[in-house]
Amino acid sequence: MIRKILVANRGEIAVRIIRSCRESGIKSVAIYSQPDRTSMHVRYADEAWPVGPAPSGQSYLNIAKILEIAKESGADAIHPGYGFLSENADFAQQVREAGLIFIGPEADAINTMGDKMRARELMIKAGVPVVPGSGKLTDDENENLKTANEIGFPVMIKASAGGGGKGMRLVEKPEELNSSIRRAKSEALNAFGDDSVYMEKYLKSPHHIEVQILGDEHGNIVHFFERECSVQRRHQKIVEETPSPFISEEVRKKMTDRAVAAAASVNYTGAGTVEFLVDADMNFYFLEMNTRLQVEHPITERTTGIDLVKAQIKIASGEPLPWKQEEIRKSGHAIECRIYAEDPERNFMPGAGTVLHITEPLGLGVRTDGYIYEGYEITVYYDPLISKLIVWAQNREEAVQRMKRALYEYKITGVKNNIQFLERIMNTPDFVEGKYDTHFIAKNEKSLMSGENCNNTCEDLAMIMAYVEHQSHVDKRLVFNNARNGRSNWKEYGRLHRFNPF
Repeated sequence: MIRKILVANRGEIAVRIIRSCRESGIKSVAIYSQPDRTSMHVRYADEAWPVGPAPSGQSYLNIAKILEIAKESGADAIHPGYGFLSENADFAQQVREAGLIFIGPEADAINTMGDKMRARELMIKAGVPVVPGSGKLTDDENENLKTANEIGFPVMIKASAGGGGKGMRLVEKPEELNSSIRRAKSEALNAFGDDSVYMEKYLKSPHHIEVQILGDEHGNIVHFFERECSVQRRHQKIVEETPSPFISEEVRKKMTDRAVAAAASVNYTGAGTVEFLVDADMNFYFLEMNTRLQVEHPITERTTGIDLVKAQIKIASGEPLPWKQEEIRKSGHAIECRIYAEDPERNFMPGAGTVLHITEPLGLGVRTDGYIYEGYEITVYYDPLISKLIVWAQNREEAVQRMKRALYEYKITGVKNNIQFLERIMNTPDFVEGKYDTHFIAKNEKSLMSGENCNNTCEDLAMIMAYVEHQSHVDKRLVFNNARNGRSNWKEYGRLHRFNPF
């Protein structure tokens, strides 16, 4: 029985896991790097242990140190969250060899599904459709060109050990092929320590749709329906929703069945996600399997009513799944927006700074998974994701309207963020009508960047005044001058700093 879990992660996902631990009566252990010493997951956990300096390689990726903390703290199990060590087969194996429970799949499953080429071969054997493609590409340029011509241009070069858009190149013309392969191999080597790449047919106007699955140690595997993840920038998801507004019920049934077959082919245990590309004619093809919890898992939780983290813990404890497939039902519609500390006006450059004010949206059907607070300093060392905004409603139209309202209420000052950019997405006709694919951002770039389709293109005047008032109180010159002259703080601030809120 698991009594104490070390959460080998940080930020919002660490907070989210700790919440499920607390509800389950399980003690939690947080780890933190030097700049994360005041982070919310540190404050919220039952215990918190320093893991190292800022660089991830010396802290959140330091396997030896994490295992040492787990033993010293008396933890029974380790939950990796997502990112960092979550899909590291060596870490999963070392956790188990240390006599601890790894809350995730077996190392063999992580290894198999982490190698994109091996996964393709396994899916073909399991009867799961795959995108037409190649095996590992060699340095023979003539052979590579022959392969590309057989598949048919355009083609996509992909890193075998890749993810997140790294080691990926779109090739539309034969003369671009070999230089693109060289660049993809170099990027893959730098990102993953493995320069293996392969080639796939590029699907025009594809949808990125994934299926959430859970498997237990007793051979039971169930799915929790699909998530539409086609709103992407640089191959990174920004907005997700469930159910997909694109696929039919017939395709949904086929896709979820194939996802379960994919998981069964590696005797999968724990939470995982089988990802597919779906073309304009609703033909679907296996893309990859993520052997971990996904960033967008809350929308599945909201439509099924099942806590996936608690389910992970129970599976890791050896318990069988408590549901049969027909007992799992979806209700309503959910949407998630990822809130990043980044500047859309400067090519989405990640931001850093101190959060001066934050107002999180509330109300019916609204959930926020975050970790920042007023006075918290966001650093440049880690991923700029600071929170996830999730809404639920009875239908998609109401869910879109609710997300618009929630984004309008969400206010963060002190650091640049993408909230207004997300508002523009919610107001774009293609999204409102559910008629979009993975090219949505590119197709609507002009309106998304200009804000011409957004009703709320500037901060509320009340927010501006509140910020000015705050600044005036910390400016000693103003405090002194105003006390002496009887002037209004915010007017005096505007005079000295040439600021006109009107």
